Amino acid sequence: MQWNVGRVRITKIVEMETVGSTRFILPLATNEEIQKLPWLIPQFATEEGRLKMSIHSFVVETSSRRIIVDTGLGNDKQGRKVPTWNNRNDPFLDTLTAAGFPPDSIDTVLCTHLHVDHVGWNTKLVDGKWVPTFANARYLFGKTEYDYWRDHSDEPDKRAVFDDSVQPITDAGKADLVAGDARLSDEIILIPTPGHSPGHMSVHIRSEGEEGLLTGDVAHHPCQMAHLGWSSTADSDPRQSAETRRKLFARFADTPALVIGGHFGAGHIRRDGDAFRFVSLE
Repeated sequence: MQWNVGRVRITKIVEMETVGSTRFILPLATNEEIQKLPWLIPQFATEEGRLKMSIHSFVVETSSRRIIVDTGLGNDKQGRKVPTWNNRNDPFLDTLTAAGFPPDSIDTVLCTHLHVDHVGWNTKLVDGKWVPTFANARYLFGKTEYDYWRDHSDEPDKRAVFDDSVQPITDAGKADLVAGDARLSDEIILIPTPGHSPGHMSVHIRSEGEEGLLTGDVAHHPCQMAHLGWSSTADSDPRQSAETRRKLFARFADTPALVIGGHFGAGHIRRDGDAFRFVSLE
């Protein structure tokens, strides 16, 4: 799937798609509640009210840069809390290469945050050692985010993620810690969007009078546009995440901005009473 925002091209590379296996992430999104939002069906949910989601990366191309935003789960990882996320053997890099983006052609890796399903392909296992997957890239981590997980990865699964997918990047001298509002180029600037994690960032694209937004995990699913208070169980600060959703969605609602979720597809945000709805472009 591919879109253009002015001169900037965005390509989605899917690692995994799921239907209905997300109840542990959004416990309030019951089948019955989802069926009350018919605009979600069939693009974002089934007729039965089961959520459709995916784990994916974006390749963002400008005239001078080739950036991959978020890197999914990765292969060969261990210590993950979700059993099927361990010891994966997925053809993600082959898919990426077939789409025209061999790993060595990527010059920048940007992680919106450092959760397990956004950092996995930062590294790959070579001769028993975790090495940077994108050998020619600088890796951009939010400084607030990095500092937090460096000091607070106390649970075994979080420590495993940091040790195999983040620390090897800093050890290789390839990490740059950036501010949450850093400007990456004339066309790409970061927006601080905390709540899901302490230093979570979204990506704002402006080119030739057009706008785009990569939300990251501000919302895991468009149902959270209708129910801003439906915070994820993975949110570090549920109240702040709800406030961030309201502020970010209000900023881009009823505009032509292309909005693409960290776990859902592309569309436009529209105001709907006191909340919002999402109009799919897929």
